[in-house]
Amino acid sequence: MSRPRFTGSIFKRSGSEKYWLQYYDANGCRVRESTRSTSIKKAEKTLQQRLGQIQNGTFAPIAQRVRVCELAESLLGQYRSCEIKGNKSLEWAERRWALHLEPFFGKAKAGSVSTDSLRAYVEHRQKQGAKNATINRELSFLRRAFMVARKATPPKVQIVPAFPHLEEPEARQGFLSDEEYGKLAACCAANGLWLRAMLAVGCNFAWRKSELLNLRVAQIDLLNRMIRLEPGTTKNSDGRTVVMTNETLELLRACTAGKKAEDYIFTRENGARVRNFRGAWANVCAAAGVPSLLFHDLRRTGARNLRRLGVSEGVIMKIGGWKTRNVFDRYNIIDQADLADAARRLDEKMETQEIGHSTATVEKEEERED
Repeated sequence: MSRPRFTGSIFKRSGSEKYWLQYYDANGCRVRESTRSTSIKKAEKTLQQRLGQIQNGTFAPIAQRVRVCELAESLLGQYRSCEIKGNKSLEWAERRWALHLEPFFGKAKAGSVSTDSLRAYVEHRQKQGAKNATINRELSFLRRAFMVARKATPPKVQIVPAFPHLEEPEARQGFLSDEEYGKLAACCAANGLWLRAMLAVGCNFAWRKSELLNLRVAQIDLLNRMIRLEPGTTKNSDGRTVVMTNETLELLRACTAGKKAEDYIFTRENGARVRNFRGAWANVCAAAGVPSLLFHDLRRTGARNLRRLGVSEGVIMKIGGWKTRNVFDRYNIIDQADLADAARRLDEKMETQEIGHSTATVEKEEERED
């Protein structure tokens, strides 16, 4: 089919009913592309789209050939480029990609990934026993890979497929009451200074277990009562600083006694670094009467305690390291005791108003009698 020069052409290959396009990109390289359609109108429309993309600089000739593995490697490369020692997100992404996503999508062309194929992946992972939350995190990584590819210059993909999102169970609502904290603290102290100190720091500042286990003596400033979490040592890689309470100051002073700056804070009686303490934690929780308590529940408890003391939510998020409000809200830091307290305060307010109203009525009646 004859067309003006530099406007491309539409043709059929021998033995095929589908139309093909031929045009030249911004570098003068010839590109041939199948429209996968027998409609001349669709072929014309597609050709005009390609010419427009070439003109405005958004045309990506490799978009028709790029594979999912290339998108994933590009995203992982971004993670690695800003990797700081101890970054857990990179380790998680590499493991999930290698174990589950790559075997299913790795060799597929990015353009062939559809909502149907994503749903097939969901069904595949559910048969393997994966939880909905885990599958959502895996799909989130894949979706981000597509998003990054589409925003590249030139874009590596033209569209991002619609990703399914599975329902997840509500976040845990485990809390530690003040009375339970006292019992648990006594049991932890009997098990070792390190566990007692971890309980205090975790509950006071709502810090993650990994953040505590990686603490070194150099991050403790006893004179100024400060603890520093260095950038890159936290889950979101942001650094944080808190002022120690009297309880944490005394415990951490004991934990750092006789140690060098590079030594870890939490060590056992024989000097070995604490890495895993599931057994010890399960034992002290059982002894304290809170057998189902997770160490991560201290994070929720710490946030709730700070809120009860009137600390603003913005400050709580900075102390605990919550970067977004959505994630912070998932911790649902209100428990039944908070709801009961709110009802009690409302009752007190109503009673005060009723008393005030009754007093005013009596005064008016007395004025009338006078």
